[in-house]
Amino acid sequence: MGEEIKVIVFKLGSEEYGIEVDKVQTIERMLPITRVPKTYTFVRGVINLRGVVIPVIDLRGRFGLPEGEYTDQTRIIIVAVNDMEVGFIVDSANDVIDLHTDRIETPPEVVGGIKAKYLDGVAKIGDDRLLIMLNLSEVLNKNEIIQLESLEE
Repeated sequence: MGEEIKVIVFKLGSEEYGIEVDKVQTIERMLPITRVPKTYTFVRGVINLRGVVIPVIDLRGRFGLPEGEYTDQTRIIIVAVNDMEVGFIVDSANDVIDLHTDRIETPPEVVGGIKAKYLDGVAKIGDDRLLIMLNLSEVLNKNEIIQLESLEE
């Protein structure tokens, strides 16, 4: 018997994704981002959030999706990954849902153009809604985390 978890739902394009609430520190509107040279292309730079410097990643770029315009709905989701805070730029974040872990199925090899290694699974919500659950430890691999940690200093 599975347990129930709270999940923050966000969008990239027309797809909905989920991150467990306990991994999310805060959700912010777009903030000024300071570019940092010689980083991965999907690393947009760093933000200063209440005195803390946090690296920011564009999830569209990370997943190889076409870039989108930043709008009033664009958000930065600050998550904790391996004892480090990282901001993910998403098209919108507008829902918190209760999700039964029994509803999360193993992801197919590719979902919406995203490799399965980045995913924890796909959850069925209702009859016509799928939620792609992110595997945060894979969204950033070890080498990328080392590079991002150097940005925080």
